[in-house]
Amino acid sequence: RRVLFRSLVVAVAGYKDRMDKFFSYIPGMMSRIGNHIDFPNYKSDELVQISSVMARDLEYDIHPDAYPVFQHYIEERMKLPYFSNARTVRNAMDRARMNSAIRTFERFAINGENGGLCTVEDLRSIMSEDFQVLLDDILNADVDKRIFA
Repeated sequence: RRVLFRSLVVAVAGYKDRMDKFFSYIPGMMSRIGNHIDFPNYKSDELVQISSVMARDLEYDIHPDAYPVFQHYIEERMKLPYFSNARTVRNAMDRARMNSAIRTFERFAINGENGGLCTVEDLRSIMSEDFQVLLDDILNADVDKRIFA
């Protein structure tokens, strides 16, 4: 029994403020955990680089003009509650991909541009307007009601 206990590893993970609150409920718990590692948040330019890797892995191309808009979105989003670093980037990329699909559908299927034919490049492109929708959601939201976008 003692041998099994010595080989037991318990990992507890979470955001620092929430972990501090968790530990406050159980006096002495924090001192019983041997190692505490605090990971700092990514900087906005690092999150933009992460979005580039995500796009590449998903076989999308982010237009160079889109990066400043996305960076502005990230900077604004970091000011709001529930910011979650790369998870926020992944969620934003999902929304941008959806915005891209809607934009492409409207251009070719609805408006009939190029006889309704689009290229693979058209399908893979994430443009500045695809991120602008996300940014506008934050900038135009009722300040009292916005918690995240």
